Amino acid sequence: MSTPQPTFISYGPPVSLDIARRVAAAAEAEARANGWPMVIAVMDSAANLVVLHKMDHAQTGSVEIAQAKARSTVRFKRPTRVFEEALAAGGLNLRLLATEGACPLEGGLPLMHEGCLVGAIGVSGMQSTQDAQVAAAGAEAL
Repeated sequence: MSTPQPTFISYGPPVSLDIARRVAAAAEAEARANGWPMVIAVMDSAANLVVLHKMDHAQTGSVEIAQAKARSTVRFKRPTRVFEEALAAGGLNLRLLATEGACPLEGGLPLMHEGCLVGAIGVSGMQSTQDAQVAAAGAEAL
């Protein structure tokens, strides 16, 4: 019997400004539909900021948090929800607190194209589950 091999995610070419704008627009539409003032950050596959969109009345603290969620997603190739759940489980998972740049707040999602990570979206402004809902709407626009 063969051992299953882990799936590796490769970085792809960086998301373009055009696509990043489309992702942010879809996320904004979801936020507006729910009356949620949000900050939306879209980063490329090298964790460089491509689009930062702060809706009217969004809390200013969310500007940094949205970017941290997107950056964490790119650097660790996974949604930030993974880190949030690990910390919530406690125990040995608390070692995660020593992992520089890992944002343990749901709302960061990878942007995938042809199996490669081409960027990430990070959303902040409401509860983390709501941030994730808005991020998912943006990621689906890709």
